[in-house]
Amino acid sequence: MESMATLNKNSSLLLRKFKSHGATDVTGFGIMGHAQNLATAQFSEVDLVFDALPIIKGCDRKVSGMHDFKVTKGYSAETSGGILTMMTPENAREFI
Repeated sequence: MESMATLNKNSSLLLRKFKSHGATDVTGFGIMGHAQNLATAQFSEVDLVFDALPIIKGCDRKVSGMHDFKVTKGYSAETSGGILTMMTPENAREFI
């Protein structure tokens, strides 16, 4: 079992390699909530462009009796949902 000290080690190495200039773990506010927080913290105007996101088959299905977490709008309440990072378009293309 990984500890909190090593959980994001590989992500950290990649963020440094591709010169990330901002990042957040997508936990609790969904991808859109975290993207809005990162954009708000910028000193200059910023455009956030999402070209591709992993989609889990069936994640948009509403389960009877379950709270609507707005999954299809990007506001789901993930736990350890991954890393959202900010980098130059050139570095993002190289990363892919």
